[in-house]
Order: sequence, then C-alpha cells, then structure tokens
Amino acid sequence: METTKEISALFNLIDDPDEEVFGLVSNKIVDYGRIIIPNLEHLWETTPDEIIQHRIELLIHRLHFTDLTEDFRQWSLAGHHDLMLGALLTCKFQYPELSTTSVMQEIEKVRRNIWLELNNYLTPLEQINVVTSILYSYYGLKGGETNYKEPNEFLLHKTLEAKRGNQISNGILYLILCELLDIPVKAISIPKQFIIAYLKPGYSEENLLNPQQKIEFFIDPSSGQVFTHQDVESYFKRISVPPVGAYFKPRRNKEVIQQLLEEFGKCFDTDKDKYKQDELMDLVKLMDVN
Repeated sequence: METTKEISALFNLIDDPDEEVFGLVSNKIVDYGRIIIPNLEHLWETTPDEIIQHRIELLIHRLHFTDLTEDFRQWSLAGHHDLMLGALLTCKFQYPELSTTSVMQEIEKVRRNIWLELNNYLTPLEQINVVTSILYSYYGLKGGETNYKEPNEFLLHKTLEAKRGNQISNGILYLILCELLDIPVKAISIPKQFIIAYLKPGYSEENLLNPQQKIEFFIDPSSGQVFTHQDVESYFKRISVPPVGAYFKPRRNKEVIQQLLEEFGKCFDTDKDKYKQDELMDLVKLMDVN
C-alpha cells in the first residue's frame, strides 16, 4: 500500500508515550485493514527501538485477528461446521500467513493410504485397526501429555509437521480422517480426557436416551489404543465421578473447536501473552452466539 501523508503521520505517533493517543492511533491504523500490514512490516524492519517494534507487532496481530474473527463468525454460521477448516482457522491465530493447501494435501495422503486398506467387509474394530495402524505405525504419529508450554502441539499443521501432538490435536486429526472416510467416530465428553467413540449403526442424535448404549468402543487418540466399556467404567470409578449419559453424548464439530480454542488459550497465561488468551476466549464466545 502506498504510504500517504496520513499514514506517515500515524506511524510517527506510534511511539507516543500517552496510551490514550496510542489507542486512537491504533484504531485509525486498524481501520485501513490488512492492506496496511506490509507498511507496518517495513516500519518494524527499519525501527531499532524494541518497544516500538512490540507496538507494531501488536498492531499487525490485531489486524490479522480482526480478519480471523470474521472467518470464525462465518464458519460458525455455516450449516456444516467442517472440522478441518475449524482446526486450520485455529492455526491461523498463531500463523496468519499459513498456506492451508499443503496441510490439506498431507491429510489427503494419509486418508488415501487408509482408504486403500479398507473394504466393506471389515468389522468396526478392524476398520479402526486399519486407521490406527496407518496413522501411528506407518505414518509415525506420536502422542504425549498435554503441555501448555508447547502451543504448537495444539495446532493441526504443526502436529502434521512434527508427527507429534497432544490428545486433542491428535484426536482432531483422527476425527477429520474418519469423517473423510465415512467412519462413524465422534468425540465425547469424558472428564479430563479427549476420547473418541465408534458409534453403532442406526445412531441418531435425536431421541438418544442412553448414548452409552450406542457406542461400540472408545479410542484414545494419543496412541490409537482401543478401550472397552468396562475400561471406561473403571476410569470413572478411579476418578470418583458417576458416569452420567451426558459424558457419552457425541459432540458436534463446533463444540470440539471451542474446546480446542479453550485448551490452546491456556498456553498464554503470562502477563505478556494474556491478551491472546482473552482473544481465544472471545472466539469461543462468538461461536456460542452464532
């Protein structure tokens, strides 16, 4: 974008010590939209002062976040909440320039490898064994404990790059692949876990009085390990929580992305990064409204 006299004047005021003045200047700059980002990046490169550089970084982030908020609003309003798109939008919070094409190509490669091993005669357990074998043994995906010091482990594209994620990022990848392959797997709400369940034939979200009865078995996406109903009942006893039906109700994609945003937000609990946590929670609330 061509640098006009007004833009130059605004840029000269970025270093104003008065926070109120800086607030007004920031709003004026943000009003230009993302087309002003290259100008801000050039200013950052030619500014030696670290405090001013930090202010410029905040402005660039704010411009990206404004666009991201609108993208999430549109995703939330859509009739079908595509899980892969929701996960990629979350990636763009930290990596706004992310090219999604390569991520989608990588997922398609894994999907195709699984699809080649599937057929109509496999039992539910055999289907899941194929998915797990390709994803964790052949592809080499690893899982670990949730570590809020490692924000990249919550992000789909970084999980694919490193072939390592936590329970929720691995789980979202597993859910995306199963959705693409028409395998009836959904996330459920087991406390303190991100567990997915294979649903029995004839499952319907309506009139589901006892959702636990509609589940064949459970899968831990950290490793792909399969759990029985007895295993899950033992877990509830261990944590001293009664296994009520709500914990077994399949979760919608919007709810899964909301949980991802909430958990991702816990990575930004320092004073310096608290604004990011607040922004992520704003996205969660936005989806409650839409």
